Amino acid sequence: MSVEKVEGQEKVILQKKNNIYIIITMVFSIFFLILFAIFLGISQVNKNSDKIISGVYIKNIYVSGLNKEQAIKKVTKELDKYMDDSVVLKHGEEYSTEISLEQLNATFDVESAVDVAYNYGKSRNPFKDGFDIIKIMVSNISIDPKLSIDEEGLKAKLSDISSQLPDTIVQSTYYIEGDKLIATKGKKGYMVNSNKMFQILKEDIQKLRFIDTIYELETIEVEPEEIDIEKIHNEIYKEPVNAYYKTNPYTVYPSEDGIDFNIGIEEAKQLINEEHEEYVIPLKIIKPEVTTNMIGEEAFPDLISSFSTTYNARQKDRTTNLKLAAEKINGTVLMPGETFSYNTVVGKRTIDAGYKEAQIYVSGKVVDGLGGGICQVSTTLYNAALFANLEIVERSNHQFIPSYVGAGRDATVVYGAIDFKFKNTRNYPIKIVCSVENGQCNFWLYGLKEQTEYEVQVYANVISRSGTAIKSKTYRTIKLNGQEIKTELLSADTYKVH
Repeated sequence: MSVEKVEGQEKVILQKKNNIYIIITMVFSIFFLILFAIFLGISQVNKNSDKIISGVYIKNIYVSGLNKEQAIKKVTKELDKYMDDSVVLKHGEEYSTEISLEQLNATFDVESAVDVAYNYGKSRNPFKDGFDIIKIMVSNISIDPKLSIDEEGLKAKLSDISSQLPDTIVQSTYYIEGDKLIATKGKKGYMVNSNKMFQILKEDIQKLRFIDTIYELETIEVEPEEIDIEKIHNEIYKEPVNAYYKTNPYTVYPSEDGIDFNIGIEEAKQLINEEHEEYVIPLKIIKPEVTTNMIGEEAFPDLISSFSTTYNARQKDRTTNLKLAAEKINGTVLMPGETFSYNTVVGKRTIDAGYKEAQIYVSGKVVDGLGGGICQVSTTLYNAALFANLEIVERSNHQFIPSYVGAGRDATVVYGAIDFKFKNTRNYPIKIVCSVENGQCNFWLYGLKEQTEYEVQVYANVISRSGTAIKSKTYRTIKLNGQEIKTELLSADTYKVH
């Protein structure tokens, strides 16, 4: 065969191969063009749609074919069924409790998850969008919305649960009772491992695995801290603080008692080394050189209210009792928000305190009794407090209407049983000044006038009388510039007839 013929055949074969390559290339090109056109069409259709593509779930909730608003509504409704539930915790066989997800402010970020679902197949790359759309349609995708939970609140709740465990640790502690410090040694026990339990619960709430699950609390055994005498001393020790005042602006700074161990620290340490359930360390209360009651009347420039009653100065024993009670009260300073207790300030009425026998009411009869007459002091102060527009905390009427005020205007006291209390509801301290002399029991309440001062009227009406009882009602009216602001019922009282 000639060389020319062979070369001709090779050219034919080569030409056929080239034609095949061209055909294959054209086929693939057409295929990719068609595929690109399909992807472009799919992505363009999806881009113009307000619906989520097929195959998308949020927390295993099918949201395909929904717009954003519909998806948010559906997912929120389904998840809310879980968010109304509680986490159940137990410790052994003796303790169990629950924590509601509402207490933890647990919520899923549904809107962000819906945004992610909605934006699948809506990027600026049509080929990528088409590929993602087809892939998701074939294999599906589930989006897990982010859980928001009150971490500090959950840890605080776990800490609270820890203190309730039947075998919880008991820490060493102390408290002050009068002039004694009482310390107790702790006992080892268990505490909830808050960090570990938090991680377990947060993960299971995120994955909704907490439903119908009872969690055994993760705990750790802990030894209590030893009683630290030096630390306790540093915590309770306080220097006394003298009272003082300023006049520009008017301000009263009350005194404060100091406190310290009444034994040496080393002696206290030796005491703690002994084996006892509790340890008593004596304390000493250190009084300041200038108490609040010592502050002069110059710190209280304005008379807020006053009231007086008369007594028979010839009844010497009764007069003595009035003076003793008044002396205890005279000069008392009541800070804003502080409550005055007559029995606390005056104290127990005893022979050692100088009180005399005088007439009192007992079981419906007038008899001689120790401290008789001091109810006139409480009554006079009661009326002064009323006219100062102060809050009456505790007040009781006598069995009989007393001679020094009318029905509904008295305030009886019995040590250990019946007290008279009122509260300083003003913005500035009040100084109580009183005197018992020349047949008059006088009370003055001094302080600082406020920007708005009200006119106070107090009146009592007898509403019924019978052969055995007298009934009355007492009111207080508050006025401003002559206009009534309010009227309040102070008391409804019943008295026996002499």
